Amino acid sequence: MPNYIGRFAPSPSGPLHFGSIVAALGSYFQAKSQQGQWLVRMEDLDPPREMQGAATLILKTLEAYGLHWDQDVIYQSQRHHYYQQQIDQWLDSGLAYYCQCTRKQIKQSGGFYQGHCRTLGLSSPNGCAIRLMVDEPITQFHDQKHATIQIQPDLAKEDFIIKRRDGLFAYNLAVVLDDIDQGITEVVRGADLIEPTGRQINLYRYLNHAEVNYLHLPLAVNSHGNKLSKQNHAPAVDLDSPKPVILFAMQFLGFTLPDDFQSANIEHILAWGCQHWHINQLPNSLSAPCPF
Repeated sequence: MPNYIGRFAPSPSGPLHFGSIVAALGSYFQAKSQQGQWLVRMEDLDPPREMQGAATLILKTLEAYGLHWDQDVIYQSQRHHYYQQQIDQWLDSGLAYYCQCTRKQIKQSGGFYQGHCRTLGLSSPNGCAIRLMVDEPITQFHDQKHATIQIQPDLAKEDFIIKRRDGLFAYNLAVVLDDIDQGITEVVRGADLIEPTGRQINLYRYLNHAEVNYLHLPLAVNSHGNKLSKQNHAPAVDLDSPKPVILFAMQFLGFTLPDDFQSANIEHILAWGCQHWHINQLPNSLSAPCPF
């Protein structure tokens, strides 16, 4: 694919774990197998959830694992003015509106937002979230590995939040604006992010921009079937001994590795991975047990 640009976009809420390395490697191999660029963006939108020093540690880990990015690292915390500018345009045009509904109220009304504030014409942002109107719900999308993926209809038709009640910008808004700004052509990420894809496609269409391609990788889950995550206290990967984790992650992604890889260096292993990567090798399931 000419002019391919992919990215890895971790949140600095903790160190990278095995699932993070799977996502980083999958996006890296997909980009480099097509002679494309691989960018790193720090999604530091939620300060209360961030771990001090995590952003620096994440970049240090990627370097230790031989995953060297192209271009400068972008930090979402430095782009608030850009997000607010777009929100203001939508508020002025009537595509976005203030919403005073709480999570408790939405839960009591069936678990999905029913559009209660859509026609109220609220003018004060105090105590309100900002929602974007959804008149044409995205109920399915094409995934490069899994073909057509369906989205729950009640979720698809919700007017969704683009700025939270606490004043923080919503992930969906920031990720789409940044992907457009950075020229991302394909998003390769874990299957836990399938659910918001329809909302992100909606945003592309409101912005009159063609949506990117999507490829969702299988999630690594623990012995209880829960995804490895910082919230579930997944252990950090070893910075001093990266090769075993890389080999486990490559096998998780469907590679059959040569016998001599135990003595190969990381640079050689990653170069081999870029040459032999193919989407068809990925497991068909959306999750798989962590191999260690």
